[in-house]
Amino acid sequence: MAEFDTLRKNIRSHERDMVALESLLTSHPALAPENGGDGELEKCVALEGWLKEHGFVDLQRFDAPDERVSAKIRPNLIATLPGKSDERTVWVMAHLDVVPTGNLAQWHTDPWQVVEKDGKLYGRGVEDNQQGLVSGVFAALSCIEEHVVPAYTVKLLFIADEECGSTYGIRYLLDSHGDLFRKDDLILIPDGGDSNGETIEIAEKNILWLRVHTSGKQCHGSRPDEGKNACLAACDLALRLNDLENHFGAKDALFTPDHSTFQLTKREANVDGVNIIPGDDVFYMDCRILPRYTLDEVLAEVKKRVAAVEQQYGVQVEVEVAQSSQSPATSADAPVVKSLFAAIKEAHGIEARTIGIGGGTVGAYLRCKGYSAVVWSTMDELAHQPNEYCIVENIIKDAETLAALFVRG
Repeated sequence: MAEFDTLRKNIRSHERDMVALESLLTSHPALAPENGGDGELEKCVALEGWLKEHGFVDLQRFDAPDERVSAKIRPNLIATLPGKSDERTVWVMAHLDVVPTGNLAQWHTDPWQVVEKDGKLYGRGVEDNQQGLVSGVFAALSCIEEHVVPAYTVKLLFIADEECGSTYGIRYLLDSHGDLFRKDDLILIPDGGDSNGETIEIAEKNILWLRVHTSGKQCHGSRPDEGKNACLAACDLALRLNDLENHFGAKDALFTPDHSTFQLTKREANVDGVNIIPGDDVFYMDCRILPRYTLDEVLAEVKKRVAAVEQQYGVQVEVEVAQSSQSPATSADAPVVKSLFAAIKEAHGIEARTIGIGGGTVGAYLRCKGYSAVVWSTMDELAHQPNEYCIVENIIKDAETLAALFVRG
């Protein structure tokens, strides 16, 4: 407790420095080429320089090659703080990239220049994911400045490409530098949470995005007997696929909503006139499936329902998996969960609870490789919205929790 109290005082003394670091990071837009940007290198170099200036001496870069950006690489940076034991590593993983601003008319401030107002910082990336990044940095900095050695080695990992698939970020590290991680490591991703900091995400629903192309025969609207209405068949099929929510109808209170969802979302244009029966129709499904069901069994049931529609309407249906992911859950009894529970309790007196989510995080890639990872933070969840903000006090509180985790191990 004495060590933690020392670290807490140090962290709170750095409030203005936290704002300054947020401002520095935001001033370097880190957009993937898919989003019209040139990658994360400029931002990574700025962060690397800041870390060196503030006493971080063990810095390593793991650059993923990417010919689409001017530097030809996408940087992944690790800052290491030695611990009393190297038996395991405590990882705090944040991402460098951000999403585009969207419609600038909806912003009240310049998204690339931090504006502080009423205890909040406004700007693109200040919450997603710079809040978690800055909290980790200042928790580690407090250990450096107060000469407190963490229980276990601490590694701050700043990754690329989280917003566009992680090919050049965590997936690159797992595939090309898999020896960085060990099965007993404690892996924390401060990239999602709630406004009280009391939910620890340990599981994600399986994700399945489908592109469904129905081919029939186009004809005049007055002579449906001469055609095969692809739109009508597709509408029936969409309803049958939505009904998979009943077929795979189990519930799990860990998630909100507590069941699998199969939702029709995007639809492509088919014909230009009201009096034309479409010969082609394309729609998309966004399916979020409880981990107890495999994607293989879901796709098998999709195939059955597609066959029934093809037979009834005389059409052909092609189903393409546009995106998919599935991963096991981190056990609620995993050391990283128990340690984080204890750190949150010690730092703020909060009794945390575990949850699952319908969205996807980099935690899924780690869990698929057999690593226990959790997602946690104290935030209002403003990711990807105009006028994104983070609360300065949340940066401080999360840094305090991380400092408690570092001391406890």
